[in-house]
Amino acid sequence: MAFVLLFSVFVIATCGLVYELIAGALASYLLGDSVTQFSTVIGVYLFSMGAGSYLSRHIHRNILAVFVEVEMVIGVVGGCSAALMFLMFEASSSTFRVVLYFLVFVTGALVGLEIPLIMRILKSRFEFKDLVSKVFTFDYVGALAASILFPLALIPNLGLVRTGFLFGMMNVAVGIGTLHLFRKEMPWARPLRATGAVAMAGLALGFYFSGEILSYSEASSYPERVIYSKTSKYQRMTITRGGDDVRLYLNGNLQFSSRDEYRYHEALVHPGMLSAGAPRKVLVLGGGDGLAVREILRSQTVESVTLVDLDPEMTGLFTDNQILSALNGGAFKSPKVKVINADAFPWLKENREKFDFIVVDFPDPSNFSLGKLYTNTFYRLVHSALADDGVAVVQSTSPLVARKSFWCVKKTLVSVGFYTIPYHAFVPSFGEWGFIIASKRILRLPESFPPSLRFVSGATMQSMLQFPRDMAEVETDVQKLNNQILVRYFEEEWSEYRR
Repeated sequence: MAFVLLFSVFVIATCGLVYELIAGALASYLLGDSVTQFSTVIGVYLFSMGAGSYLSRHIHRNILAVFVEVEMVIGVVGGCSAALMFLMFEASSSTFRVVLYFLVFVTGALVGLEIPLIMRILKSRFEFKDLVSKVFTFDYVGALAASILFPLALIPNLGLVRTGFLFGMMNVAVGIGTLHLFRKEMPWARPLRATGAVAMAGLALGFYFSGEILSYSEASSYPERVIYSKTSKYQRMTITRGGDDVRLYLNGNLQFSSRDEYRYHEALVHPGMLSAGAPRKVLVLGGGDGLAVREILRSQTVESVTLVDLDPEMTGLFTDNQILSALNGGAFKSPKVKVINADAFPWLKENREKFDFIVVDFPDPSNFSLGKLYTNTFYRLVHSALADDGVAVVQSTSPLVARKSFWCVKKTLVSVGFYTIPYHAFVPSFGEWGFIIASKRILRLPESFPPSLRFVSGATMQSMLQFPRDMAEVETDVQKLNNQILVRYFEEEWSEYRR
């Protein structure tokens, strides 16, 4: 019996940390700035655990019954937390933070109650020193198991919502198991058994219908019909379709609309590629949708394209899905294209090749994880990978909405020795969008472009180089790994725009 109870410590510790990780991951997905979200979630969770531990001193009678009740409640609250947060965010993002931290506090307080209660249940079976060491050993081992399983197995295979329901059932199972173990001491516990059965059934239904829950929340959030959605190890991918318009959203943020993405990708690729002369070896960092690669393959001089994108689910989707591969012209199936699924930062550190043209097409620096790909440290790696007469181009967010952010990218590129040419283009789905060409020498931009292009021409290029007063250069700091000033600029500017 003692070992079974100690094993239950392992289970409840694993469950408790999983709920914390779910809250942190969801806040990071939906609110951005992963460092801030995980830091505040962990802080509130630990504080609430302390509050729960303190409250346990006021429980004097029916310790077993209270422990079982806590397991039932935490199973339901923690198990449903991911689904509730998804639904609340889609219904009202303004109140999402209130719901998030309320659930984190309640879950943490209940977890804080668990360990003191189970120690009091076990105190007659071990000496105090053995009791403390054994309980905390199983507790910490459970935390380790959760921290390993969560990113490597649970999120890739189950997703956040289904993981929540699964571990909710495990908490309820601990409660039901405790009732069975102590059935002789708790002959009056029939109502608790019925409650446990109902809770288990409800969580099992939630687990089974988790896909429908997510589909419902997304259908109410997007104006177009959702045709595909999946949570990969790194992000939530949603594809919508409205008439002939196909759109990609990552973590709820629009990445492209098929109606006007050609404007973005022509502007991203062709000015820099033509400035490079006749590039043969091309590197694309990010751009897992293959749309930039489609534009690159228009050049007859290109012999090889290496694309480095973190998420294999993304590149696989845009390789195998007929609708999406049609958008990129089957770019990933070209024999010239090599796809590498890796983090671009360490990949560049190990890279020894030189490239004639480099396209840096990452999502905006909305969090510190993405912000590292906009630092002077990263741009030094880009500088090293670029041939002496090569050209790089960086997508650099909106110079109208995020003016300081845009010019911070330019200043950071200059700080590592690049000559730069900033420009912008109007993309209806996004508004004014900015790009920066970078090279090791002073460049002359092309005066003419292939007539097959739908947007970029000599005339539009001239207009893209002009920055009116509301987008003119402003003084900023350099983006560094140890300050991540760009992330702060970005959050401040875009949050002001969204009000």
